[in-house]
Amino acid sequence: MAMARASSGLAYPDRFYAAASYAGFDGSPTSSSKGVSSKFSNDVALLLYALYQQATVGRCTVPKPRVWSPVEQSKWTSWNGLGNMAAAEAMRLFVKILEEEDPGWYSRASDFVAEPVVDVEMNHNTKVEPVTENGNPFPETKTISPENGSMLETQDKDVVLEGLGSIAVYDQWIAPPVSGQRPKPRYEHGAAVVQDKMYIFGGNHNGRYLNDLQVLDLRSWTWSKVEVKSGTESLESPSTVPLPPCAGHSLIQWENKLLSIAGHTKDPSETIQVKAFDLQTCTWSTLKTYGKAPASRGGQSVTLVGTSLVIFGGQDAKRSLLNDLHLLDLETMTWDEIDAVGVPPSPRSDHTAAVHAERYLLIFGGGSHATCFNDLHVLDLQAMEWSRPTQQGDIPSPRAGHAGVPVGENWFIVGGGDNKSGVSETVVLNMSTLGWSVVTTVQGRVPLASEGLSLVVGSHNGEDVLISFGGYNGRYSNEVNVLKPSHKSTLQTKIMEPVPESVSAVHNATNATRDVESEFEVGQEGKIREIVMDDVDSEPMKIKTEETSERLIATLKSEKEELESSLSKEKMQSHQLKQELAEAETRNSDLYKELQSVRGQLASEQSRCFKLEVDVAELRQKLQTMETLQKELELLQRQKAASEQALNAKQRQSSGGMWGWLAGTPDEKADDA
Repeated sequence: MAMARASSGLAYPDRFYAAASYAGFDGSPTSSSKGVSSKFSNDVALLLYALYQQATVGRCTVPKPRVWSPVEQSKWTSWNGLGNMAAAEAMRLFVKILEEEDPGWYSRASDFVAEPVVDVEMNHNTKVEPVTENGNPFPETKTISPENGSMLETQDKDVVLEGLGSIAVYDQWIAPPVSGQRPKPRYEHGAAVVQDKMYIFGGNHNGRYLNDLQVLDLRSWTWSKVEVKSGTESLESPSTVPLPPCAGHSLIQWENKLLSIAGHTKDPSETIQVKAFDLQTCTWSTLKTYGKAPASRGGQSVTLVGTSLVIFGGQDAKRSLLNDLHLLDLETMTWDEIDAVGVPPSPRSDHTAAVHAERYLLIFGGGSHATCFNDLHVLDLQAMEWSRPTQQGDIPSPRAGHAGVPVGENWFIVGGGDNKSGVSETVVLNMSTLGWSVVTTVQGRVPLASEGLSLVVGSHNGEDVLISFGGYNGRYSNEVNVLKPSHKSTLQTKIMEPVPESVSAVHNATNATRDVESEFEVGQEGKIREIVMDDVDSEPMKIKTEETSERLIATLKSEKEELESSLSKEKMQSHQLKQELAEAETRNSDLYKELQSVRGQLASEQSRCFKLEVDVAELRQKLQTMETLQKELELLQRQKAASEQALNAKQRQSSGGMWGWLAGTPDEKADDA
């Protein structure tokens, strides 16, 4: 007989009291929520207070406070709204909400909480019956031997025993013992899950591209290689040559096929190629597409949205980074380039993408040649508009080469690096609230803290599990790791209009449960969920839960009316502001017209002024010319006067000589002689 030592975690009610002590309640029935308000939001603190009172005291029987105090009124309303909820149900819900708000509380509380150790006998049919305390059953850890007697399951709400004897706590990575011939270590490969089987195709090993197809059976954890058969020519694939090795591609399940889209190859083509592997005939084929196909690339994101693939970014064969957006209709095999409005993400590769509510495409992280990113971008696929919303919570560090997979409304991100070291945190983004939180952290240089790994979601024992494979962090890996998330959402969310914060708080609180949930309508607010505990199946408990739900509905309705009233006031103010803005724009338009008129007049006056200046310049030139002519005229006049004088003198001389000769006057020349 072999004995296995398993850490089971605290059973109820001890787990509840440990959670209450960690949250800040002092253990007395009259404990207030003051110690909790510093750790949680007001809505969560009030809900925890009400559940604590319900679990320790019972139904609210104290009268409604008469003194006007918003805090006391809110506390009383929250507690009274729980009605006849059973103590066991309140305890479990308290723990679930705490786990949702602070996933790592138990590990931090373990410093002062003694961890019980359970002895598990191998290959024996043992079962621990529930312990009854105060009339409420609290299930203890139970050991169940499976039919084949080869593996053991130790289970409560927080600790389960995985297949093949490996114990796994929720939100912790484990390495399940796999069998069969393991694939060659690699990274930048493609991965997809089809009917409890994980398929791995291609990748990069020591700088060489691969083209093998491997499969891991998730029920037996056994590896095997898929023997690809030689295909025949078809309308879809006129050629049946072997598929070239590739890396950085995307592997998507579509109907009974695996689609390999894009990727780096030794001899790249000009455009993206779409290869299809038929799971029934085990043959590869190249699908013929229509329209303008995008340029070939690797490291892009490919997201299945309805019957279409949305391709974003990547790096082409010339190592140029891209941020273009393309859509491939899988029914018509037609390409379409999307010209979305808004500011798109910067060019990048090795990012991750996910679709939320079949409408919003989320892009996170990635890298360029010089840096890595941790920004989050959202594309509205209906409006075709990019936006960059504000992220909440523990925003992840920049990374590229990481892997992501959505589970309900939660998007899990694993691995990646920042050109210096691998990222050790596994984080989750609530795609409804855009709030980040850390799921777990690995230690050391392990494959989970590497780039180029793959991440898929599968099913094991009826629960969703995350499965990672491969990666590179200084060495190539072919290891498989499994995580069973507690953050998973059992409600498939749809696109909703903004709802009141109180409704969101109730949603966030109930998201932590992995119990069965039913839905009911509340006017126009959408749906809120009624929590039905696993181990409370009696009809009276359902009636009590319905009464509790009715009270919660009434409270939410009153809050809704207040918010609607505030919203109507805001709308009126917005309408008034719009009118004032329109009037201001009209005045601005009139002033602008006047300004344009004045500018026209000024331009005309400037033109006249310029002409006058030209005329003045011409007149000045003419005046200078006239002065010159005047001087020349005066000079000519003087010359004329001198000439006239000389002429007169000659005439006199000429006249005097004749009469002198007649009178006997000697000639001047004779005198001179």
